[in-house]
Amino acid sequence: MEISIRKLSPDLAQDYVRFFDETPHDQNVPEHKCYCVCWISANSDDYDCSTAEKRRIAAVKLISKGHLQGYLAYEGNRIVGWCNANAKSNCTRCVSWRYFMQEIPVDSTMTKAVFCFVIAPDMQRKGIATKLLERVITDAKADGFTHIEAYPNKQFVSAAADFMGPASMYKNLGFTQISKTAEKLIMRKTL
Repeated sequence: MEISIRKLSPDLAQDYVRFFDETPHDQNVPEHKCYCVCWISANSDDYDCSTAEKRRIAAVKLISKGHLQGYLAYEGNRIVGWCNANAKSNCTRCVSWRYFMQEIPVDSTMTKAVFCFVIAPDMQRKGIATKLLERVITDAKADGFTHIEAYPNKQFVSAAADFMGPASMYKNLGFTQISKTAEKLIMRKTL
């Protein structure tokens, strides 16, 4: 299996939304389509994300403006995975930060934050999330970030609810737990 990782760019926007069109975020609710528009470097209040179609439209706009950032994993021409990674300090006005991350401190370090993974159901448990995370680490270091943070759940809930990835994946790539909240671990890697 040959996997290539590509940084999300405007020319990949249609591939990106097609991946979310075709890939269920939650196997129990296949029609749920998040398009990952709630983890962005813009004020989420500026975008109507009330329906899947509106989230799809918002995703294309957010990608074109550089507010929705991350990496796509391809097997040949097919996208098989996604990782949302952005500068932590830029994302505190997004709806998911305000909803899920209020207990996470924001500091002045140059920190890249990993917010979520979506892996095609038939490609899960094949190391794709790890490959995506390895690329985030490589690029973050090259881009001058001093740290990478991730916020996995303390305990496994479900594949859909654990979209931030498992703590074990981060530990295997050199992250350490620096703190915790009621439900999440705060894991950091110094670059």
